[in-house]
Amino acid sequence: MPDDAAYLLCAEDAAAAFFGGAAGSTCTTVADDDDDDDGCCCSAGEDESAAASFAELIGGEADYSPRPDYPERLRSRSIDPAARAESVAWILKVQGYYGFLPLTAYLAVNYMDRFLSLHRLPQEDGWAMQLLAVTCLSLAAKMEETLVPSLLDLQVEGTSRYVFEPGTILRMELLVLTALNWRLRSVTPFTFIDFFACKVDPGGRHTRCLIARATQVILAAMHDIEFLDHCPSSMAAAAVLCATGETPSLVTVSPGAAVRWCIGLAEEAISSCYRLMQQLVIGGNVQTRAAGTTGSAVSLCCSDEALSSHSSSSSSPPPAKRRKRSPPGV
Repeated sequence: MPDDAAYLLCAEDAAAAFFGGAAGSTCTTVADDDDDDDGCCCSAGEDESAAASFAELIGGEADYSPRPDYPERLRSRSIDPAARAESVAWILKVQGYYGFLPLTAYLAVNYMDRFLSLHRLPQEDGWAMQLLAVTCLSLAAKMEETLVPSLLDLQVEGTSRYVFEPGTILRMELLVLTALNWRLRSVTPFTFIDFFACKVDPGGRHTRCLIARATQVILAAMHDIEFLDHCPSSMAAAAVLCATGETPSLVTVSPGAAVRWCIGLAEEAISSCYRLMQQLVIGGNVQTRAAGTTGSAVSLCCSDEALSSHSSSSSSPPPAKRRKRSPPGV
């Protein structure tokens, strides 16, 4: 048996599987002895190395995205956009119920969109889309969460019309894994968000607040099919720009300046995504859609009190209540 760890990988390249280690949270804030929020991000050398790693990830974003014609098929209703919206809402509801990471919800939607861009599901009664949503959330939770509910408990009581047997979900998981070529370690906006926040706030004073607010914007954007035209790096950059614009003590950054954060970013792509996100914020959709899934609302002023409140709410354990085992509906 080979000693190389790559032997354990499925159809995924070793480099792709371990990119999280190369381009993980390169931006860290270090509290001083007074335990305030002042700190600093990575050094110049580390910053240069991280930028090179992120540039490589940007080059491979398309490998973890739906087919290019997928957004247009949703607009033309070749694929039911209402059914997709209902599935996204269900995923976010369950993510909030169990206190899953925002990344878990994003991955679930990413898997769902990639699968739908490759396969057509039966549309009668909506059971197939619900099964796909449960399956994708199950896979995402297994990828990112340390505590994963059972397949029956994952289908939180009262959140959907159907309850699927574990065996049915497991068979669907295999179908999804095969369709995605077992490539689950996707490049997402959360791959870049810490690094970009440090670019805006090198001192680290407001980094946590920027990341929290940008996360809210990204989760709200998942509802809108228009964001499917934008790659994860552009979404991350645009979300950080939105968060920066809401923080009075930080200098507003333009999309033209943001492209200098990393090789591979495109000004027009960031600008277009930024305009869409501003519409979400102005319309109040970010708070109403995302507040329940990312903890308490983040103060626009990024005060110490708000940061403390957000931290405590984000780290609190999920509700003790779990769904009772019910007779399956399908």
